[in-house]
Amino acid sequence: MELVLNSSCMGGRQLTPEGYRINNWYIRKTGGYRDRFNCRCRPISCGDISNNFDVDVVVSVLAFVDSPQKAEFFQDLGASSIVIDSNVNRHFDVLHAIRDSVDCELKLLINEGCLYRCPFRYAHFNFFSHAFGPEPRPNVLDDYYYLKCLELRIEKPELIIKSPWIRPEDIKLYKDITDVYKIGGRTHFADWIINCVNAYYGESYEGNLMDILDCPKDLKDLFYIPNKSLDGILENSG
Repeated sequence: MELVLNSSCMGGRQLTPEGYRINNWYIRKTGGYRDRFNCRCRPISCGDISNNFDVDVVVSVLAFVDSPQKAEFFQDLGASSIVIDSNVNRHFDVLHAIRDSVDCELKLLINEGCLYRCPFRYAHFNFFSHAFGPEPRPNVLDDYYYLKCLELRIEKPELIIKSPWIRPEDIKLYKDITDVYKIGGRTHFADWIINCVNAYYGESYEGNLMDILDCPKDLKDLFYIPNKSLDGILENSG
């Protein structure tokens, strides 16, 4: 089991005595001394958890680890596993450099349909942290970042192809980097999740690539990308 503690912003509360007490109380209350923790992206949380609890600390993808230097930093803080920033999923030189720099486990988020190098990414996750976190919460009517990203991809469908997802058929290209993969889509129904797991476990999928990407339903209803038509593209991309 992994407990997700990866809010990207706590408004500074994580540095207060109360914040420390809440974090430690939460971990103790769950009885997770033998479990794995997906820690918050802030370095202080990684170090605090690894120093005070007998748990394996997993650095969230929201730590945006996209270089050997960042990976080494979190490993030195006590991380036993790092989920690499999905933006470098197709940068094999960076992935291999990260692999060579640390001994800890690496994970790849493989089916996220977000924009490549999305300019809203940091602000969007900070918005989530406050909109669904402790009170007081902002009274926001619409999610500007979601709507803007959706609009951009509808206007420029090529942005969907440029998203840093990894097809089930291309898993084999990452074997020397890791054999641990993270499938996004915790808010989807169980049948969708099972379909994704089967596709990636079997390293093959017949049908619309959009069916296994964690992206808005609006996009899935608008676009059909025959997954098998993309065979060989990643190997021949240089």
